[in-house]
Amino acid sequence: MKPVSFTCFVAIATSAAVLAPLSLRAAELPISNPQTALAPKLEDNSLKQVTKQESTIAQVTPTSIAPANPQPANNNEQVTSVSQLSDVRPTDWAFQALQSLVERYGCIAGYPDRTYRGNRALTRFEFAAGLNACLDRVNELIAASTADLVRKEDLATLQKLQADFATELATIRGRVDALEARTTTLERQQFSTTTKLQGEVVLGATSVISGDNAVTSTEAQRNPTFAYRVRLNLNTSFTGRDLLTTRLQANNIVPLGQTTQDPTSPTGVRGLGVLGTNMGRVEFDGDSGGAVGLALLRYRFPLSDSTDVYIAGTGNGFVDLDASSQLNPFFDGGAVSLFALRNPIYNYSFGAGVGIRQRLGTSAEINLGYLTPTANNPANRNGLFNGQYGALAQLIVNLSPSSRIGFTYINAYAPFGADLQPDDPFNLSATGSNLANSNFGSPVSINAYGISGTFQVSPKFALGGWVGYANHNYIGQGRGDVWNWAVTLAFPDLFKQGNLGGLFIGQEPRLARSDLGARDRDSSLHLEAFYRYRINDNIAITPGVIWITNPDYNAANQDAVIGVIRTVFAF
Repeated sequence: MKPVSFTCFVAIATSAAVLAPLSLRAAELPISNPQTALAPKLEDNSLKQVTKQESTIAQVTPTSIAPANPQPANNNEQVTSVSQLSDVRPTDWAFQALQSLVERYGCIAGYPDRTYRGNRALTRFEFAAGLNACLDRVNELIAASTADLVRKEDLATLQKLQADFATELATIRGRVDALEARTTTLERQQFSTTTKLQGEVVLGATSVISGDNAVTSTEAQRNPTFAYRVRLNLNTSFTGRDLLTTRLQANNIVPLGQTTQDPTSPTGVRGLGVLGTNMGRVEFDGDSGGAVGLALLRYRFPLSDSTDVYIAGTGNGFVDLDASSQLNPFFDGGAVSLFALRNPIYNYSFGAGVGIRQRLGTSAEINLGYLTPTANNPANRNGLFNGQYGALAQLIVNLSPSSRIGFTYINAYAPFGADLQPDDPFNLSATGSNLANSNFGSPVSINAYGISGTFQVSPKFALGGWVGYANHNYIGQGRGDVWNWAVTLAFPDLFKQGNLGGLFIGQEPRLARSDLGARDRDSSLHLEAFYRYRINDNIAITPGVIWITNPDYNAANQDAVIGVIRTVFAF
């Protein structure tokens, strides 16, 4: 190594920001191998063998370590030790002795530009750090059976320096030992080198402000509620390009309304909750009684640069196969109602399955998916292919980087029979009227079609919406037509960057016609407004209001108005 004279001392001086306040940090220690024993005792003409590893201070620059007490006026000025220890000056014997050792044995490297910056005084701890590096270097030469390269006079010099700076060397060694212990603890307790934890906590306050129960046509209960949903996502990558998502969830948000199984009802279902219908549900509802459960288990990996494969052990629907969010990006995550998130035809199935996302350059993509909630059950009318399922085929055309339109087809099947128990969940589309979610006491096969899109008109305004149609075949009884539509207006960065305003108008799934004589005879609109205010990158508050005219498509029912305040903590 070419002698670098006093460039060594600049490297040592750089470490002063750490050593001076006696608060060394492992990542900033100026010695390249913190595991090397510090300040070994020199006896006679030999040294104890410590390590065979290189122990140089390699290419330390002034910006590589943040000073503990920065001096903005001049980066080359000496940083005063908080302990007010005496300095080692360039004219001192110890200073010159260490300089000679550095140039002879190359135990410290200086600035990359090899400039001469060694004319400044050093604190005793800075000096001790450089001395320790030279001790390690000499020990390394002895351990490598090259002791003949070490001069006897230099061994004597090192012994004297070691004695003179014994206190400082011992302090450095104690600090490093403590840091090594902490590092070992962290390595031992580290959860996974490939798993990251992401969390989300939703606190929601909701209340029916006005409206009737759709089943009884009497005034709905107007009790304000405050509840929560907690999600913990464990995101694991094995190759850097794949992603295994394991989501744990607990919630206690009782839906305002819900459609459930009822074999004794002429329609096969009945409405529950204070609203008695799926219409007007908030997007974050769900009640596990606070019990923690597995809400999503999905593995995504690339088959090629343009093809992603999804394998789901359980999930919430085709949204978990990345088949819908890109078509309504502002409302999927911003809206306060379930209906405003996406076209309801995506809700026709959920559970385990597989999906493929094939990108056709930057202009389009194809989505394929198959999901079933009965994959784990070998009993009759269950399993992968003999129970409830949904199959999706979709083409998305990218009109621009921020505008796209999608054409969707879904084939689904929902069984019905005597073995189904009252109150079993039965939500064909999870939104809409009770008749639109009815099975009329028979299995239902479904062919659904949808067109959805979002068009970024300007950086501060986006127009979107969808139309959905589903033909329900009530096997052995007849058919029915279910329609829904929506128009969305999004205002990104409204009043402040990162905020979002939204206006929504639509018609929730409605049984417009059926061979059975039953249908939703009146009209209804779903109106919604929300404003998501982002306090910072981790906290957002969204007040919103949902207005349902003629709930459950019954003009005799008073309009339902629901107030929502949703607070989201992301970490």
